[in-house]
Amino acid sequence: MARFFKLLAAIALVAILTFGLWAWWQRRNVQAPDAAPIVATLRTEPESFNRLVSASAAVDVITNLIHAPLIKVDRQTGEPMPWLAERWDTLSPTSYRLHLHRSARFSDGTPFTAADVAFTFRAAYDERVNSALGNGLRVAGMPLTVTVEDNNTVRIDFPAEYGPGLAILDALPMLPRHKLEEALAAGRFAEAWGASAPIDTVAGLGPFVVREVRAGESMTFARNPQYFRRDQLPSDDLADLLVVRVVPDQSAEMVQLESGAADLVTSGLRAEDMASFRSLLQQGRVTLYDVGVAIDPNALWFNLKPGAPQSLERPWLQRTELRQAISRGVSRQRIIDTVFLGAAEPVLTPVTPGHGAWHAADVTPPAHDAAEAGRLLSALGLVDRNGDGIREDRRGRPARIALLTQRGHTIRERMAAIIQEDLRRIGLAVDIVALETGALIARIGSGDYDAVLFGLQASSPDPSLNLDFWLPSGTFHLWNPAQPAPATGWEAEIAALMDRVAHSADQEDRHRAFHDVQRIFARELPAIYFAAPRVVIATSARLTGVKPAVPLPHVLWMPEALGTKR
Repeated sequence: MARFFKLLAAIALVAILTFGLWAWWQRRNVQAPDAAPIVATLRTEPESFNRLVSASAAVDVITNLIHAPLIKVDRQTGEPMPWLAERWDTLSPTSYRLHLHRSARFSDGTPFTAADVAFTFRAAYDERVNSALGNGLRVAGMPLTVTVEDNNTVRIDFPAEYGPGLAILDALPMLPRHKLEEALAAGRFAEAWGASAPIDTVAGLGPFVVREVRAGESMTFARNPQYFRRDQLPSDDLADLLVVRVVPDQSAEMVQLESGAADLVTSGLRAEDMASFRSLLQQGRVTLYDVGVAIDPNALWFNLKPGAPQSLERPWLQRTELRQAISRGVSRQRIIDTVFLGAAEPVLTPVTPGHGAWHAADVTPPAHDAAEAGRLLSALGLVDRNGDGIREDRRGRPARIALLTQRGHTIRERMAAIIQEDLRRIGLAVDIVALETGALIARIGSGDYDAVLFGLQASSPDPSLNLDFWLPSGTFHLWNPAQPAPATGWEAEIAALMDRVAHSADQEDRHRAFHDVQRIFARELPAIYFAAPRVVIATSARLTGVKPAVPLPHVLWMPEALGTKR
């Protein structure tokens, strides 16, 4: 009997200890509300984990999460910051020695060395890869030269003086040679890290790693235990998980943020969102950040590629007078009042007051003038010949334009509607074609369009970091990209001025040259700009570590410090 009671006592003791351990484990792992994953949204699904082969906004966001550059530009100040290169020596106006972070390791534990730097540049410049990023990493049309001096030191030589200096490296994430060298040699580099690739094949140097991908729905990221800057981060409120949901519709994004289902969204608040979010601010449910005037306004541009099929039938589509008529015939004030509820600035070029000293204050939009717009159209031979309110060309064909824009992007859809209405008043028929983002980009890339209303993401106010837009050879020279030589005299003028902007060591001279670029742009109007909104960013009130900035992505440019309040 004594043995029986001893056995019962032992069982009870084991049960108590087991329950105690179970309770401790449950307390340790219970997910309190403030430990829930941070949730962000994107409008489109990233098509790759490799920024070198994809230039989409979604891939840019993912790159900030899982990769890291040698130098990072502070989106709030515009200043370059040491990153994977923890310091550098300026050897001459065109040469730099970069000292790499010795403790940096890829997320799979492999040390990061100078060989990875050389490999990344080699991949960026490889003609088979045909990287838009590689095209932007050229100075005076030539690539940078990278020399490995030892495992932790590289020398970078520029072919000519370059105004922004090492800030050019901000866009280039360092890639693992041990993961991708074989694919590059075999000509499979673009496919190696597609969105459907096994996540264990992807290794990066960023603050997060990919944990799960649900195609068309979401991606989940976990903290990278190897992250080289982890010792510089606060330890008490960092979120372990970050979920990025694909929410194509802008209104649906705002509903998720408003309801607390998301902590941050792709873009700033729209004018119609402000009242409800100010109420949420008073309730302590969100935080609002007014960061200034946008530097990436939406644009309307025509296909100006010589010989485009659309222009063979309707040559007036490529005439400067048409673009000038549209600039005068569309009411910018109406767009500002209706689309942005007054919270925007009228603009004529892609350079806005948000660009600071780069903005030429004397380049201002013309007054809304339907009569002058009509005169310009008549000079093109577009006249209402049958009295139906729509102009016809000299062969009696109606002056009709198909305008492509992004479905679900309410600002662009509303701007398109106003453009359609205003141009109808001056005798131009506009058919709005709203497409999903992927289909829209495919149409633009194929040149199968009359006109487009869309926008580009600007990473910096400094135009030298956006040469792919300004130079005729650039991939993002929207109206006629990748020209082997300037197609027009005015584009050649802009190219010569941008050479000064990019290479002059005199900051005032750079500003003067870029002001001249804007004057030429305003005269020729290869893309027509109407309004630049003020950027107001909303996040959930529980989010900490936010460093909001005007350039996209407004918050996820610096994701490493994001956490939640306890």
